[in-house]
Amino acid sequence: MTATFPRMLHREYCNDIAVLRLHHGKAHAIDVELARALRDATAELRESDRVRAVVLTGTGSIFCAGVDLFRILDGGPAYVDAYVPQLEDMLYELFQLPRPVIAAINGHAIAGGCVLAAACDYRIMASGPATIGVPELRVGLPFPLVGIEILRFATSETHLQELVYRGKTYTVAEAYERGLVDEVVDPDRLLECALEVAAQLSAEPSARFRITKQQLRAPTLERIKRDSAATQTQVLDAWKDPTSTAAIRSYVERMRPTP
Repeated sequence: MTATFPRMLHREYCNDIAVLRLHHGKAHAIDVELARALRDATAELRESDRVRAVVLTGTGSIFCAGVDLFRILDGGPAYVDAYVPQLEDMLYELFQLPRPVIAAINGHAIAGGCVLAAACDYRIMASGPATIGVPELRVGLPFPLVGIEILRFATSETHLQELVYRGKTYTVAEAYERGLVDEVVDPDRLLECALEVAAQLSAEPSARFRITKQQLRAPTLERIKRDSAATQTQVLDAWKDPTSTAAIRSYVERMRPTP
């Protein structure tokens, strides 16, 4: 069975596992509409009695290219004010979803796409030329607190500062070495393996997983709830600053493919 809500986010069922597939433009970049759709889908799955686990994946050769920088440039400060809270809410809801969530990283997972994968409980990446990482500071944008806290939870302290400060995007092998992904498989086995892990993690009575996940993530969730309001204004101001806009524009120009 397949459902679509809206077209940018496809949902399929494999028995009692929901597969959420990003399908939004060429790179599945996160704009305000996709952030809202993911948040709403997560809230719906939280209340569903038929779903025991979730697999999150992309379409084609890209998992998610992160924040839609073109929308940031086009929309200006008003768009940023609407967008950043939606992005934070979506990541928070995904991070605390009380069911196993498996990231099937089918290709590039950049910036917010990397954080999206990090919010999941287990990350499987397809072998090949894809890269993963968080170049936000290279782009010129500070992280919303929820993004930093998710990366802090998911990444070894040994590599966290390198990941965030240097803004490097890693090969699949480099990401595995740093614990940014948990497993690497052939592309044609990616979804199969993700479904196997989802089935394994959801095999026990749901309360056991839910309680354990809550225990593991409670300190991170508490920091987010305690501090996000205080830091959100700073983040919004930084994203709207003219120097950030210029840095984004410069980054976008550098990333454009050469004719």
